[in-house]
Amino acid sequence: MLEILLTEPIADAGMELLRAAAEVRVAGVTDPAALAAGPLATADALVVRSSPVTAAMLEAAPRLRVVGRHGAGLDGIDLAAAQRLGIPVVSTPGANAESVAEFVVLAALALARQLPGAVATLASGGFPAGRSLPSSVVATGLTGTMLAGRTLGLVGLGAIGRGVAARALGLGMTVLAFDVAAVVPPQGVRLVPLDELLRSADVVSLHVPQTPQTTGLIGAAALASMRPDALLVNTARAGVVDHAAVLAALGGGRLRGYAVDVFAPEPPSPDDPLLHHPRVLATPHMAAMTSDALDAMAVAVAQGVLDVLAKG
Repeated sequence: MLEILLTEPIADAGMELLRAAAEVRVAGVTDPAALAAGPLATADALVVRSSPVTAAMLEAAPRLRVVGRHGAGLDGIDLAAAQRLGIPVVSTPGANAESVAEFVVLAALALARQLPGAVATLASGGFPAGRSLPSSVVATGLTGTMLAGRTLGLVGLGAIGRGVAARALGLGMTVLAFDVAAVVPPQGVRLVPLDELLRSADVVSLHVPQTPQTTGLIGAAALASMRPDALLVNTARAGVVDHAAVLAALGGGRLRGYAVDVFAPEPPSPDDPLLHHPRVLATPHMAAMTSDALDAMAVAVAQGVLDVLAKG
């Protein structure tokens, strides 16, 4: 009987599909060395979430016929090794796009309205008695801004970027986009060069994979070209942004706020300064974590793996 190894469980909808066709084992570990040391020896298929798949893992799995990635990004998988060994890799592009797009708008609104600082001040008793709360919000510098009438810049115009664009247009924003690929933008979105986007946008949202070309894409030079009151949202990959440069820009008044959902490593160290900066909204890689998206990704990766196995 076919054997499918998962490093971690996926939603029941996907597990049921896999169990109907094969013996399913959950390793319960994501460490590459631990997986290569034994659990992969008899696996016909491997399913991972966001943990890495190394060449050593693939070489330790003589029966392996397919790798499934529960998610869209493939930067954690040694694709060159997979190709060399003749092991197809399937993923779930688009399955979580709507969930992430909603989260991007949530993060941008939270930053624009200074929600993290307002919640923390209220919880700590930072608003004085004898004064109305609305007046105190103004007095403590927590007045927000609207997104309506402002400009969103999307770096990357794939499924997630297009989902964000649709929501931003509904909020009354102007939407600019940059993509290295030759894409046709949706109605209401204007393609511009990256430097123009960075100069013009009130909110910049990143939707690109991490590659040698995109690593450090938003660094000191890019941040210096942005509006000093701009907001930056990163639900893509940690390495696309130079976090030291972001902290310097926040401290120097060259960036108003940063929302970050991705880290390297994950989880980040508890003393990572990003987690404690008052104008950073740091969240635990949760943009795609809705029951709807998890079901869709689980079904998509399970079906993709089973389709490859069915080819013999």
